[in-house]
Amino acid sequence: MKSKAWTVYIVRCANGSLYTGITNDLKARLAAHNAGRGAKYTAAFGPVVLAWKRRKKDRSAASILEAAIKKLSRAEKDTLIAAKRSLK
Repeated sequence: MKSKAWTVYIVRCANGSLYTGITNDLKARLAAHNAGRGAKYTAAFGPVVLAWKRRKKDRSAASILEAAIKKLSRAEKDTLIAAKRSLK
């Protein structure tokens, strides 16, 4: 059975902060964030706008990339978003 691809994403919240997450259905996840159901953080600081995304082959790979992004400084995340580049 082929595994479903996952997406690592960064959204910009209404207060300017960034939130990083993973999902296997980006459109539904963004809708959930904007409806106040996606996560406590985005419910408090939404609505959100997609700032960056990168597809990964499986949940494990997506989780590894998500963790790496969460360790970045705000300046490094801004650079990642501006460059539209991917971390390995």
